[in-house]
Order: sequence, then C-alpha cells, then structure tokens
Amino acid sequence: MVTMNLTMTLTTAFLTGLCGVVAAQENEPLPLTGNGKSLQAQYAKMLETLHEQIEAQLPDVTPSKKAAFLKARTELAGLVAPKEDAAPETYKAFQAAKELAEAKALTGARAILVDAEALLTNEELDSKLMKASILRHGTPRGLAEFAQQGEEEKALIEMLFADPILMRQILIAGGANGGEYGEAMQVYTEILKASKQANKAGILQRLALGTSLQQPWLEGKKKGGVYGIVYTDNRTPDGQVARYLHYEKAYLASELDPAFKDMNTWECRFISNDPYTNQELQWTRKMLRTYRPDHITNDDYKWRYTRFVKSDVPYQSPNWDEALGTKTQQIVAGGGKCGPRAFYGRTLTRAFGIPARRSTQTGHAAMNRWTPDGWTICFGAWWSMAWCGPQGGLDFLLDSQARENEDAYLQVLRAKWIGDALGEEDVSIRQYGRGGGFWDGLAFYKKRAIVEDAKIEALELVGGMKLGESDELLGDEKADEIKIPEEQKKIIVDKNGVITIPAVACTGPQNNTDKVAFMKSWDDGMQIHYQRLGNRPEILRYSVEAPAAGKYELTANVATVSTQQSVIFRLNRRTLVNTTLPYTKGMWQQSEPEIIELRKGRNSIMVTLRAPNRGVSLKEFQLKPVK
Repeated sequence: MVTMNLTMTLTTAFLTGLCGVVAAQENEPLPLTGNGKSLQAQYAKMLETLHEQIEAQLPDVTPSKKAAFLKARTELAGLVAPKEDAAPETYKAFQAAKELAEAKALTGARAILVDAEALLTNEELDSKLMKASILRHGTPRGLAEFAQQGEEEKALIEMLFADPILMRQILIAGGANGGEYGEAMQVYTEILKASKQANKAGILQRLALGTSLQQPWLEGKKKGGVYGIVYTDNRTPDGQVARYLHYEKAYLASELDPAFKDMNTWECRFISNDPYTNQELQWTRKMLRTYRPDHITNDDYKWRYTRFVKSDVPYQSPNWDEALGTKTQQIVAGGGKCGPRAFYGRTLTRAFGIPARRSTQTGHAAMNRWTPDGWTICFGAWWSMAWCGPQGGLDFLLDSQARENEDAYLQVLRAKWIGDALGEEDVSIRQYGRGGGFWDGLAFYKKRAIVEDAKIEALELVGGMKLGESDELLGDEKADEIKIPEEQKKIIVDKNGVITIPAVACTGPQNNTDKVAFMKSWDDGMQIHYQRLGNRPEILRYSVEAPAAGKYELTANVATVSTQQSVIFRLNRRTLVNTTLPYTKGMWQQSEPEIIELRKGRNSIMVTLRAPNRGVSLKEFQLKPVK
C-alpha cells in the first residue's frame, strides 16, 4: 500500500510537460465492464466539471492581441516548404517568410504573456489544472480500463488525484508514457515496496518515479488502449523493479557518474530505459573501468563514455556470433554500422547514470545525450534532421533548453495545463511549432521566449554524420602528456627470480602518442592502451636486467575486447615471438606463456601489434624462470 511515500517534497528540478493527447492508438481498448463504464462516466464528469471551473476563472485576453497572435500562427502554418529540387531563390524566400512569421508569432505571444503573468505565476489553480491535464492525457476511458480491474487499481488513481505534490512531480516530468497513469502508479508502488531508499526524497526517489513514467507497463500485464503520446522504448529485459534496484546498488557502490545524483525525474526517464540487461550494464561499467578508464574521466562530457564507440567499436558489417558473449559484447567485439554503434553509445552513458535517447534520422541511426551544458547529438546530423518516436529533434531541443529556467518553465506548464483543461488541440511535437490551440500555442512560445531571453545556444554535434559512419581518425588521438611516477615504472625481481615489468616502464615512447596512451588504472597503478585507430604501428621498448641467464616463461597481463589478436615480442633484436592474446571481454587476464631465453644482465624487449589491429590494454609483463 502506498502511504506517505507518495507525498514527498517536490524536487527542485522542473521537467518537461509533453502530456498532450494524440489520435493514434497502439493497442485495442480493453472492453469495459459495467463498473468500467460507470468509472468512465465518473472521470468524464470530473473532467467536464474541471473544464467549467477553470474556464470561469480565466482572465479575459485582449481581443486585438489574441487576434494578432493567432493571425501570425495562421500565416506560419500556411507556409509550405519548397521541394528538394526547388531553386535556391525559392528556398531563400521561404526561409525569409518563415523567420518573419515566427518573429510575429513570438512578439504576439510575448504581449499576451505579459498580461497573463499573474495567472501563470499563481499556483492557486494548480490542483484543478493538474487533474484536468491527467484526465485529458490519460482519457476517462483509459483510466477506467485500469481502474475497473479491482479495488487496488481504483485506489491508485484516487491516490494520485489526492496527492497534488506527486501530480506536480509527474506532470513536470512529462507525464506517464502513453497516458498510462494507473500503470505508472502500479510500477512506482512496486518499486517503493522493494526499496526503502526509493521512499526517501532524493535521486533514488526521482529515479524510481522516472522509471515508472517512461515504462509504465509491468511484464505480464495486458495493455489496454494507449491514448496519449508514446515514446518508443524497448522494454527493460529484467523488468522495471529489477532495473531500479540495479541502479540503486550501483549508485550506493559509487559506480555511477558524479552527475547522476543531481538528475531530475525527467532526466531519469532516459537512464533506466535501456534495452540491454542489467548484467550487460554492469559488464559495461566494469569493462570500461578496466579496459579504457580514460573514457570515464574524460573532462569533455560530450565524449565521456561515448568516445569508446569511436575508439574501440569498428565501423563494419557486424559479426553476430553468440560465442563472443552477450549482445553488447558482440557489438564491441564484432563491430557494427550506425545502428549497433548508436545502440551501444546509449548503453555506455546510461550504464553510468547519464541520460541518453535515440536520434533517428533518415537512413541513419544516431543518439543524443545529456551534458552539463545541455543535450547534444552524437554520431549524426543536426536536430532538425532527427526524431525520437513521435517527437522531433527541434522540439526536444527547445524543451530541454527551456527547462533550464525552472520558474519560467512552470509557466509553460500552466499554459499547457489550461489548454488541456479546455480540450484544446496540442501543438505538434513532430512538426515544430505547428498546430495547437491558443493556450497550448502560448506554452510553446513561452519556451521560445525563455530560450531567446537566456541566449541559450545549442551544442555542436559530437562526431557528426561523417565520423559516425567511418573509422577515420578524429585528429586528437594523442592525449595530453601525463606524469608517470617513478615508482610506477619500477621493474621488480622477486626472491624466486620472477621479473615483473610494468607496461608503463618502457624506455620509448615515454609519453602519449597517436597510437599509445598512458593512463591511470581505475583500481591501482597505471597501464598502457595500444589503440585501434591508425595504420602506423608503434614499438614499445623495454630494458630488463635478468639476474641469471636461461629460459623464462613470458606472459602479458592484458585486457582485450575482440578475438584473434596477437602481439609480437622481439628479444635482443634477434628473436621474434608471436603470441596470440586471449579474448578477455575487457577484463585483466594473463596470456599463455611463451618460452624465451634471456642472457644475464641487460636484455632488450620490443613489443608491437601488426596494423591494422584492435585495441589492447597492457598492465604488465612477467618473466618467470623455467626450472
């Protein structure tokens, strides 16, 4: 039973409000029982009453101002974009007319918004407005389908309507996917039952609610009609409760990005909705910590985690082979083109608690992701060319930017809620700014005004279409110089004559190159990463003092993410040893021993990989005397 947990203090983060109703339905409606029909009538009457009460309390809008705003929007809606083969002059004229119409519409909206400020900054009507918005988005029929299932289901709807703090948090977070508010409450309740941490105000409560809103359908539960906006999501294969608990455990173990703790509920929607298993998320974190820890600590958030796609997932026809492991391990080991690389790019960020979304584009798959400076597209074209489910890229970009001003964004939502209460048509989230009734149109242009006033600029593309569909070098493979402490380069000979050579103890190169990256290991010490990109081999040179001449077993402690890799050792400029490396799935593992001969005193060892090669991380080499 949900008790006081549902009335927690509202988080200060304010989120998106895309709660409009769309006509398309994804599923056949469930038949209504006699009780269901009664509930539908009850919810419909509630919506009708709220409509009348809210309409009666709205201030009059100056007719001339309203007419000017609507006229500008009509002019904008009447513009038709030229066809692709149109003359440049035609396209230029269209752009000029569009900019003029948009400017007129924004100017008209600003004039009305000044007059409506007292209304939109006042929370007195919020309880009624929020109930009306949920009823409009979820629809009386949709809510009745859920509530008719039993007293517990009916009670969840009643509990939601009785809790203005929870309603506000839900609607600021964008509402329930598909308008399935009852189902979202059901998932949220199950998470609260499973976790004491989710019952406390903070990031884990926000994650629990965001998870419930984005994927409100419990496994094994039949969906009814889907009446509202549905964001395309794969189901979490382990279920929402297990997914939430996975992140809770990772967060409490300090495995997630430092920024995770400050994510709001809307942002949490795009963290826990990954289509791969919890095991694969855990493997991704462990693999990156072992194999490429530099991608975790990258100061450039646009490339943090996702740089791994460029550095270590080759652009090629994928090699789907179950012998390589899980789906994510197959992508990393076997490569892929735009689709698999975008899929795994999203998983990389989500695994560490950073939001990411699809960025579907004509003939191409990309991704967009959160950064502290705003959302950006990785490995694809500009926002105007992208969409995610029913939402166009520009609409998402605008919304994400406007929400940076939390107080002003609440005015956006109140205008939107008024439109919902009055039954107005929504502004299209696919065709940027098109359609919509008066109040919903004001909500859209309030977002435009927020962004314009704050002079918020969209971030540049990361990787872009060209680099998203190629294995070309980025030009910045050579990292900044790193200071390697002398103690990390110390070669150790133990009492049994076993020689341990740290990978970073090479005499050349002694710092980062295009091919070789020196880096701190996640747990302890340092390591070298021999990079995949680039065709010119690099030679690592070591000088080793052997306490005695004779035969030694040579092994390397390596981490690899692909099969059929080998390393070439050249001993004292004469003997060549070609060693096949194990496929370690990104974890540290010793290679099979090779028998070599060393002379007493100084020996030189050169190490290289033939080009082209896949990446290999090197921790240390070991020389063990053969008895």
